[in-house]
Amino acid sequence: MKTIAGAAFLVTLTAASVQPVHAADAKVTIVAAENFYGDVATQIGGERVAVESVMSNPDQDPHLFETTPSVVRQTGAAQIVIYNGADYDPWMEKLLKAAPSTGRVVINVGVLVGKKPGDNPHLWYDPQTMPKVAEALADGLSKADPSHRKAYAARRKAFADSLKPISEKIAAIASKYAGAPVTASEPVFGYMAAALKLKMRNEHFQIAIMNNTEPSARDVAAFQDDLNSHRVKVMFYNKQASDKIVQTLVGIAHQSKVPVVGVTETEPAGMTYQKWMLSELNDTEAALTGQSQ
Repeated sequence: MKTIAGAAFLVTLTAASVQPVHAADAKVTIVAAENFYGDVATQIGGERVAVESVMSNPDQDPHLFETTPSVVRQTGAAQIVIYNGADYDPWMEKLLKAAPSTGRVVINVGVLVGKKPGDNPHLWYDPQTMPKVAEALADGLSKADPSHRKAYAARRKAFADSLKPISEKIAAIASKYAGAPVTASEPVFGYMAAALKLKMRNEHFQIAIMNNTEPSARDVAAFQDDLNSHRVKVMFYNKQASDKIVQTLVGIAHQSKVPVVGVTETEPAGMTYQKWMLSELNDTEAALTGQSQ
């Protein structure tokens, strides 16, 4: 994904920087750049929050996203804004600068987890990311709506507990398939593949596709050879991107009977973050066992 570099920042969550909720029935307004962060915000905030997720269409290519007037208005009015950062969604940084507010809490996930532009920006696939996001949201909500601090803390704990099946699945796959060679069209699943201790190949190709640049002929040939020669056990690909080179490689994988696992950059409709991750982990496990095509 080719983006325009922007300043990465995280507004300090202090009592002075947050406008508290005064009315008993007023909800804390949250805008999430991506729907998986919006999902977590809803899980932590419960009935006390009104969440709008900007990127929520699983059929949309996130690389081609453009803001709209409604997004501008929602972001300007939000009490809490959460976005990925790490140069994944620089349009959000522009919106925040265009509508500054001393009373707004901004959570830049890239800053939160120590990532910068140039790092793999698909942070939500790192198992260590969402617990930190949930903690930051609970903290921000507690300052915006202090009378419900205990409820936010309880939901944060419940969220942490709900991630245990994901951790257990990751550990089970890693213990059985550590070192297994795999490949991918883009580094979307990269952090999760690393957590599974899989050996990722063709990374130069993946970066080129992510940045909307032409992969070298050498990188394309190496990728094709890995598939034709069965040097990889699984191919991951981004179901939301429609690059012709990638579609050709998916076809070669199918012809060579290399299992293909489709992953997404947007949480699918009707799923929670937890169900989404478990679904893709189950698909990965099936592919590694040779039971999926």
